Amino acid sequence: MPSNYKDSIFKNPDKNFNLIKHNSFKFKLLMITSCRFSRLISYNMGAFRFFLLIGLFLISSFTFAQTNRSSVLAPPLVIPDTNKKITVGAKDTNINHTNLFFTLRQCIDYALLHQPALNRSLIGQDITKETNAVNLAAWLPQVNASGNLTHYIQVPANTVVATGGGTATTTGRGVIANSFVPELAVSQAIFSPTLLYTHRTAPLLVEASKEVTDSTKIFLVSSITKSFYSVLLTLEQINIFKEDTTRLGKNVRDTYHQYIGGIVDETDYEEAVITLNNSKAQLKQANENVTPQFAALKQLMGYTPELPQFNVSFDTTQMMQAIHIDTAQQLRYENRIEFKQLNTQKILQNELIHYYNFQWVPTVSAFFNYDLTFQNNNYGNLLSSSYPTSLIGLSFSVPIFTGFARLHNVQKAKLQAKLLDWDETDLKTLINTQYTTALANYKGNFYNLQLLQKNVSLAERTYWVVTLQYKSGVVAYLNVITAESNLISSEISYLNALFQVLSNKIDLEKAMGSITY
Repeated sequence: MPSNYKDSIFKNPDKNFNLIKHNSFKFKLLMITSCRFSRLISYNMGAFRFFLLIGLFLISSFTFAQTNRSSVLAPPLVIPDTNKKITVGAKDTNINHTNLFFTLRQCIDYALLHQPALNRSLIGQDITKETNAVNLAAWLPQVNASGNLTHYIQVPANTVVATGGGTATTTGRGVIANSFVPELAVSQAIFSPTLLYTHRTAPLLVEASKEVTDSTKIFLVSSITKSFYSVLLTLEQINIFKEDTTRLGKNVRDTYHQYIGGIVDETDYEEAVITLNNSKAQLKQANENVTPQFAALKQLMGYTPELPQFNVSFDTTQMMQAIHIDTAQQLRYENRIEFKQLNTQKILQNELIHYYNFQWVPTVSAFFNYDLTFQNNNYGNLLSSSYPTSLIGLSFSVPIFTGFARLHNVQKAKLQAKLLDWDETDLKTLINTQYTTALANYKGNFYNLQLLQKNVSLAERTYWVVTLQYKSGVVAYLNVITAESNLISSEISYLNALFQVLSNKIDLEKAMGSITY
């Protein structure tokens, strides 16, 4: 007996006394009627036979009506098989028959080693270092070797002027037919504005390449985390739909047997089958959706299709603890990687302005040349004798007038610096917008999550109560369908809100520049 019925008895004794009194009156009236009827039968056996025939006729008519109802509303010949359960198998998702499990941290660590975009940025960082080494190599001594090998096919004539005013010509006098002159040239840059600019910007270029790598890492961490949560959300939805399909399958079986027994109408059974088919369709769609989501996660990780399949592993308690974040901390622009990259560009631009301002400074270098000359008319004896020469000196170059090119370069570099200042202003407003949006989404969805968690508990209790009421014949099956729909909607909405809060937390951490990797 339900507790509320007992409470009503003890709380309203007068009302229940009247109820008992009223029932006693009905009982007395029934007894008096029975006595009178028995007397009438005893006094008139003919009337008794008449009433007996009427009763048998009514019973046979009722039985015939039941037989006709069963023949008209006969159930389908094939009893529905509701014991089948749609599972997430290797045929559907290619994720089940494997012992390989990846947590979120392991997915991120794998991506930091194998992701193509990240490896390209790391290679770009090495290329920047090598480029700086090439540009700075001009500070070291430059040594070159060269030589000329000469053979006169026709020896030039020498003209000699005589004392009497006439001329006398002697062919080949004082000219060597074969010569070989090797030369060793050494130069050393002492001062150069271009080399000084290269030296000052080299570490800045390396820092800029590192910031590109850091930006790629931040993108990977946030994207992999969201993709990981998306896979988990779909897997949890699959579990909910599997439980719903099992629960609805039981309802179909119970409704079917109740329909056979004439307890419920045919429409209740048909509505139960419709609801079960809808749940199966949702389960199948979720099974299909998880496959491309796994493919997207593998792409972000750099996990090639040839590698074995893996499952995702997560700790529910740790996930619930990871939802919380300190929303009272202040936004600091300098923590954002985009702000750091912009500051590096501004420093590089200032170095460029400094370079153009001092481009008039002369370029100074030292040099040393050593020549070893070989000459002989006989080619076979060319290397038998040599005549060495050597020299040392300084060279410099001063740009006196370049058509005002240096001044225009200075003005152009200053204008580019102003562009970077406006880029900084625009970036600050963008970061502030991203931060306020992520914070508002996080707070709103977190509050929504708390309410939806309560809705799940209420929906479970409501469905349990309505199911009992339907089995007791108190409510129609439409109430069961409504309660079932509310339960599924509450569970799916709660899961969506949970993973939405986790995604909002990632967006908030990214907006604040606090993502670690």
